[in-house]
Amino acid sequence: MSAAPYVLDFGHKLIVITAPSGAGKTTIVRKLLTQLPYAGFSVSCTTRPKRANEVDGKDYYFISEAEFKAKIQNNEFAEYEEVYPGKFYGTLKSEVERLWRDRKVVVFDIDVKGAVNLKKLYGENCLTIFIDPPSKQTLINRLTARNTENADTLKKRIKRAEEELSYKEKFDKAVVNADFDIAFMNVKNCIANFLKRAPAVKH
Repeated sequence: MSAAPYVLDFGHKLIVITAPSGAGKTTIVRKLLTQLPYAGFSVSCTTRPKRANEVDGKDYYFISEAEFKAKIQNNEFAEYEEVYPGKFYGTLKSEVERLWRDRKVVVFDIDVKGAVNLKKLYGENCLTIFIDPPSKQTLINRLTARNTENADTLKKRIKRAEEELSYKEKFDKAVVNADFDIAFMNVKNCIANFLKRAPAVKH
């Protein structure tokens, strides 16, 4: 009879990638998910409208504001925030539990305030990595170049991004995204160091 295989069991771990809008966190998270077989993406809930290229249940769970507020009342969120008036984002506790049941390390792509709240809730089991743009002006240039906002919403997004830059010291690690490949390797190294003491166990 062959021996049971050894697999890595990381326990209940979370990797939170956070940054101001335009710093490049989503691109880093997408590449991480293709390279780390043990990683599972936490799909957030939002009340904002679905964009043309987005898939419900993959990019976000798109729900109404009334549904979102009902989930708040039922204490269903690990964290949530009204990022812009009437536009809520949040992480369902059930989403985290689902990924843990699948023996996944949960990976998040969320805003800085949500990241702070997850760290408070999950403590040492949670690694928070802040993706830092090379400069504030670089961030503004990236947001402007997207050409997806009207002048008013772009102004609000830039103001929020500037505020979020001040949160950098609240996180476990900060990685400057001046060169994507270098930034990505630095993020991978941070994760490897965080998980390196995970035991190999029989299943």
